Amino acid sequence: GGVRIRRELAAFRNVQVLLAMAMTVLGFGGVFAAITYITPMMTDVAGFADTSVTWLLVLFGLGMVAGNLLGGRYADRALMPMLYVALGALAVTLAVFTFTAHTKAGAALTLVLIGALGFATVPPLQKRVLDQAAGAPTLASAVNIGAFNLGNALAAWLGGLVIAAGLGWTAPNWVGAALAASALVLALVSGALERRTARRAARGDRGSAVAADAPEAAVAVPAHH
Repeated sequence: GGVRIRRELAAFRNVQVLLAMAMTVLGFGGVFAAITYITPMMTDVAGFADTSVTWLLVLFGLGMVAGNLLGGRYADRALMPMLYVALGALAVTLAVFTFTAHTKAGAALTLVLIGALGFATVPPLQKRVLDQAAGAPTLASAVNIGAFNLGNALAAWLGGLVIAAGLGWTAPNWVGAALAASALVLALVSGALERRTARRAARGDRGSAVAADAPEAAVAVPAHH
């Protein structure tokens, strides 16, 4: 029992595991910075009636389902490219939401996109954590779920700060865009580290192969007179 726990905890010394979890906190947080304050944004800014918020959230939910399916499909085929595209597009969409929130059609369409792009990151992020923490799947999976919740709480708090500062109901969208952009930066760093590790491994393999193929050098022993 103790050995297994130590082995699971050791996975968290892997920088790629930590990067993936940080991407989860920031990327998912980007979505909830906007969604936490969606009611006042839709009623006070876009001009929807209070009763319209329910179907707007249904639209957001449809986007989530579509994004989850898309993310699941590409998590196996092209995990890192999927993360780059989804996080980059999410950051742009959240920034644009600051402007589209002022019209009903623009607000509704952007909500669907935020749901789709935000949840397109969920399967690849979950798979990334499990792939990098192969020796600790149970603990890694549980901690990553906690990372999603931490992202929600952090984003809601930051969104509240900018509203309290008097920056308006759309200000949390800029917070979300910054969080998603930060997650994209971490994804790019993670991908670069992975490529560097792969290149080193390839050089090591080539070096081993050359050494194995080289004929044994004859050692000449000089004669002493």
